[in-house]
Amino acid sequence: MIQKVGQEKDVMGEVYKTHEAIQSLDKTISTLQIELSATRTSHKTGSLESSPDVMRSSHDSFPRKKAFMVIGINTAFSSRKRRDSIRETWMPKGQKLLQLEREKGIVVRFMIGHSATSSSILDRAIDSEESQHKDFLRLEHVEGYHELTAKTKTFFSMAVAQWDAEFYVKVDDDVHVNLGMLASTLARHRSKPRVYIGCMKSGPVLSQKTVKYHEPEYWKFGEEGNKYFRHATGQIYAISKDLATYISVNQPILHKYANEDVSLGAWFIGLEVEHIDDRNLCCGTPPDCEWKAQAGNVCVASFDWSCSGICRSVERIKDVHARCGEGDGTIWSTPF
Repeated sequence: MIQKVGQEKDVMGEVYKTHEAIQSLDKTISTLQIELSATRTSHKTGSLESSPDVMRSSHDSFPRKKAFMVIGINTAFSSRKRRDSIRETWMPKGQKLLQLEREKGIVVRFMIGHSATSSSILDRAIDSEESQHKDFLRLEHVEGYHELTAKTKTFFSMAVAQWDAEFYVKVDDDVHVNLGMLASTLARHRSKPRVYIGCMKSGPVLSQKTVKYHEPEYWKFGEEGNKYFRHATGQIYAISKDLATYISVNQPILHKYANEDVSLGAWFIGLEVEHIDDRNLCCGTPPDCEWKAQAGNVCVASFDWSCSGICRSVERIKDVHARCGEGDGTIWSTPF
């Protein structure tokens, strides 16, 4: 009997050692994937070659800057007024933007690709705006109305190649964001390896060709009238480092459905991913977010469901910021 107990202890000890070894191997594989992803993307885009941070040593061969979160604001050539409205409200400008990166590890960039015509007037306009504000991430992507999914893949790949962040966030340019609340919300999940945070929904799969958000591959989702699997609404969502790396590594074979938010959800549905449904990422505009702020529950993001963003955001975002903003100094004092 004594021998049997001793044998059981030996077996449990071996199991524990094996479990520890597997965990260590998982971490090593994850690190290697991130490095591989950064190398692949840099070869495609030349982002590392043009970086001011040159390779420093054989042990530090990936000159990616450390960050807490990288926020990509999806924007279009025609959206200059939207960008300016964000610069005048929740996004710091100039030296404050650099200070935010340096002191808080928060990177904020407008993400945009290129036009189909090389060096077009559209590209030159963005170049001029970039020289003034220095707040763009230019993507190796041709802009187009039906190319948002491809653009999102490219954003995550290029962001992973340039910044070693804990979280990567995509937000639309007609959404109001409280950066302090976003940072503290994400910080609560930083110990989780694969987390997908957003306002989760499950809309109908639309098979009719004449309607907006028509899904040509509706038949893949079962019988007519079915709903999509749960996924984060496209206005704003965040993913952890491992998931952004997964997108970067597997970018060529990730399938694109008609809608970007559905596509992202599809990439994660078969993985060991924790879905976090956080309704603070999809508050309404005043009075909804204002009431919540007065009750001490400041929203992370605010927009109007009816417009898939803030309705008439250029005219209204300053009012939303005044009534629902956390205060311009909050981000500097927020611990995370």
